[in-house]
Amino acid sequence: MTKQAEPADSTRSKRMRSRATLCALRSGAIFLALLSATAAIAQPKAFELDDIGRMISLSDPRLSPDGKSIVVVVSKPNLKDARSDVSLVLVDVATGIQRTLTFERKGVASPRWSPSGDRLAFMAQGPSQGGGDAGSVAKDSSAAPPTGKSSLQIFVLPMNGGDASPVTSVAHDVEQFSWSPDGQQIAFAMADDNPAQKEIDKHNDAFEVGNNDYLATEAPMPAHVWLVSLQGGAPRRLTSGSWSLPRSAEFSAPTPFSWSADGKSIAIIQQATPAFGDSDQSVVAVVDVETGAVRKLTTHKSLEGDPVFSPDGSRIAYWYPRDGDPNNENEIFVTPSSGGDGVDITRALDRNVARAIWLPGGDSLLLSGHDGTRVAIWVLPMTGPARKLDLGDVEPEWSFWVDLSLSKEGALAFIGSNATQPKELYYAPSVGAAPRRLTNFNHEIASRDFGRVESFSWSGPDGFQEDGLVGYPPGFSSARKYPLVLLIHGGPQAASTLSFSSLTHLLAARGYVVFRPNYRGSDNLGNAYQRAIFNDAGDGPGRDVMAGLGALEKRGFIDSSRMGVSGWSYGGYMTTWLIGHYQVWKAAVSGAAVNDLVHTYGLSDINVMLRYSFGGSPWTGKLMKAYVEQSPITYASRIKTPTLILSDTGDARVPITESYLLYHALKDNGVPVKFFAYPVAGHLPGDSVRTMDVFRRWVDWMDQYLK
Repeated sequence: MTKQAEPADSTRSKRMRSRATLCALRSGAIFLALLSATAAIAQPKAFELDDIGRMISLSDPRLSPDGKSIVVVVSKPNLKDARSDVSLVLVDVATGIQRTLTFERKGVASPRWSPSGDRLAFMAQGPSQGGGDAGSVAKDSSAAPPTGKSSLQIFVLPMNGGDASPVTSVAHDVEQFSWSPDGQQIAFAMADDNPAQKEIDKHNDAFEVGNNDYLATEAPMPAHVWLVSLQGGAPRRLTSGSWSLPRSAEFSAPTPFSWSADGKSIAIIQQATPAFGDSDQSVVAVVDVETGAVRKLTTHKSLEGDPVFSPDGSRIAYWYPRDGDPNNENEIFVTPSSGGDGVDITRALDRNVARAIWLPGGDSLLLSGHDGTRVAIWVLPMTGPARKLDLGDVEPEWSFWVDLSLSKEGALAFIGSNATQPKELYYAPSVGAAPRRLTNFNHEIASRDFGRVESFSWSGPDGFQEDGLVGYPPGFSSARKYPLVLLIHGGPQAASTLSFSSLTHLLAARGYVVFRPNYRGSDNLGNAYQRAIFNDAGDGPGRDVMAGLGALEKRGFIDSSRMGVSGWSYGGYMTTWLIGHYQVWKAAVSGAAVNDLVHTYGLSDINVMLRYSFGGSPWTGKLMKAYVEQSPITYASRIKTPTLILSDTGDARVPITESYLLYHALKDNGVPVKFFAYPVAGHLPGDSVRTMDVFRRWVDWMDQYLK
């Protein structure tokens, strides 16, 4: 039989069903693809090295006198030119709206409001007069002498509109400044001319060495107080002499001027010489603004710092170490502004205080410092115990000084972070209010897939209860075994806290558990713990670290056959010490390490101040034995651990010579070693390009030997 043909409508129906099926399949495929893409978008990226090149840094927040806005220094990495592009940004407190105040200025720093808030002063690179002590006040940019020489000058920006104008065109960098209470003049610090400059220009440039670092190429000049009127005229020198204001140095707290409420006096720090090695020879002094007369405030002979007048000018709060011993905690004393040693008001707090600001009314002080694995802020009444502020999970930024600002009405602004949130600007309307984040500069970085970071404590040797931090890889499981990297903080008077740590997250993203212990000498657990490092630079801290490591290993997720140790500065010291005393490490990174304490005493910028750690000079009595026994380089022949050494050629704090010693010791003993030097000044590379290179080599070295 012949097959009968299908009706036309039946054929059409099949075709339609076929098309519908095909469309459904295509739609399903598209839907699945969209689901997959959505899932991919939703899945956060791991933190990686390139993120450091995107991370924006904030510093020096300053609340306006009316408390309605905050100006902050914003630094954005410029990888092309290996520098940071810095600007001042104004943030509205109520709305968070931002306005950039400076564009394409170099050296922007230190924003300071005038007392009325109508103007903002700041420092930036500008033309200088090119000779003599001080030039005229410049009414506008074109008024400065066109010498071509550039130095840090003071600029003032009117907040009701207009451009910033330089108010100084002085010969040398302005090193610090402060508005007078009436807003009519500014006090600033500047180094003196070198009296031998004419001979130096003829190449007769030999200079007498003092307690300076080995990189010095000329004698340091004293810095003194000058006044410049906002009405015009040449700056007026206020102080003079062979003594000096403290000269700026890396890794030291600022030493700002403090005016009395009536504008008649300025509290300063008077240092015996301008050499940084003599910075212990510092006392609080009060300068008479009319005559320039300088009077010493207390009977102490050294180690005083950071005087601050009370709001009514009747008292001065200042820094001084417990019992005059810098191995001890820094404490705050309050004394009448007429003079006297005053009263130690922070002894009961038993913490190393790194800031003191008078609250409005002058009945309390705002203090800050390390407390366990947190950065704390306390309110301390003149009578009564200190009260710790509840900051939630936010850690105020700390760098030998806590970066915060207080308004006349008691509002608080500070730079803060937490374990998984990089730096941002925070604000609280009062010291009792919860802080809120005002900026979102690093939102992209904060969205990364970070492992958790938590505090960890253990019972250490010599009866100490000790603490530190543990950082976990993303997706951590306690049922697995992980390689470990020890990351040791420097200082030693510092601490590992729950602030954001790029290196911790880079290592964790590669699958490492990261342990950051606070060893004796750290400034977070009280005076007894801090000073326990005296004349015990390596052995005691080493036992603390190993006790913490042992406690962590007992939790069962550490692969003890794959452990690395690393650190920078004193963390580098501890790294070299540990690989010379404990044969458990498979890899080490020793960054800018203090390997030879005699080298530190003789060559570093801190040089002779090291005597406080041992009770004297290595060249007197029998103390050389202690310096040698406590130098990690002494035990270099015991080291078997493959070691990466990193250092800056222009490091005045830890001379690169110390890294050369370790390099040759390991190389001569057949230990795998590589040494990379960065041809820059500073204790660690300051630009993002070199910082990223340091971290890349650091992490890759661990990968090479632990994976």
